[in-house]
Amino acid sequence: METRYLGNSGLKISAFILGNWLTHGAQIEDKAAEKCIRTALDHGIFTFDTADVYANGAAEKVLGRVLKDQDRQDLVIMTKVYWPVKHGGPNDEGLSRKHIMESIDNSLRRLKTDYVDVYHAHRFDSGTPLEETMVAFADLVRAGKVLYLGISDWDAEQIRQAAALARELRVPLISNQPQYSMLWRTPESEGIIQASEENGLSQICYSPLAQGVLTGKYQPGKTPKDKTRAASKGGAEMIQRWMRDDLLSAVQGLRRVAEEAGCKMNELALAWLLSRRNVSAAIIGASKPSQIEENLGALRVSLDDSILAAIDQVLGDFEVSQSPPPAPVVRPRVARSYPRAT
Repeated sequence: METRYLGNSGLKISAFILGNWLTHGAQIEDKAAEKCIRTALDHGIFTFDTADVYANGAAEKVLGRVLKDQDRQDLVIMTKVYWPVKHGGPNDEGLSRKHIMESIDNSLRRLKTDYVDVYHAHRFDSGTPLEETMVAFADLVRAGKVLYLGISDWDAEQIRQAAALARELRVPLISNQPQYSMLWRTPESEGIIQASEENGLSQICYSPLAQGVLTGKYQPGKTPKDKTRAASKGGAEMIQRWMRDDLLSAVQGLRRVAEEAGCKMNELALAWLLSRRNVSAAIIGASKPSQIEENLGALRVSLDDSILAAIDQVLGDFEVSQSPPPAPVVRPRVARSYPRAT
């Protein structure tokens, strides 16, 4: 398995990271999830990404159960904090010191480990002073519960502000986790890549296959097959953005480009992402072991300028280069009332 450095650090990660968003602990049985994790390990994937909110903590539990028998120093385990998990109480969300401190202990318990290698802030919290957030993260680093820090889906200016505080606090902020694919290119157009490079972060990217659309398995004018993400209760809403017939028709045009490159469509999409500036890894998901094995071939694919130009020509009208306005996160500074405990 190819390894790459993460940000301006000495931490090496696998070029593919196994993620368990929307799968482990939720859409597939635990035994199937465990097989996926073991298959990843068998093929040299040693970096794993999860979050406390995935399946309300169940995803972390599945990962911890499988990895507890592995040599910890051979693994890189990443998790995230921000969203509420189960309780939904007044402090069970965001990036306050209280929520961060309590969340890391809960994550470590579920993951059955003493520390996580990279702890990501899952979103930016406009309701908490950034200084409070970064000091709390710095304290976790100094306590040995976290080795490195990361962020996910922050804009360029937020990255710069966080990086300045990290330097002042002398803690390593090295990772950014954005959505990034041949179809979703906002990290390039919105200055995320530039801000990251300037401040010693690199990208580990989720949805590199646009939730399966870039594999070509969804055909225009056809109902998605059973057991695919587009047909599942949890996944259909997430993938709806890409399920337009005109877009799906354009994606089918990548089949010819993949043939010219001597690879499959999924390999083309992953190889494209891994070739991009400032990208350290692609986060892949899997509901069955064969999906992991099918993606490994991307590491052997080399894309020349003519192939890259052909991709742009096929997808040009459908590449997303501007994020939609984010849904407002209502985090008022005034007190809210909650039911009294009985």
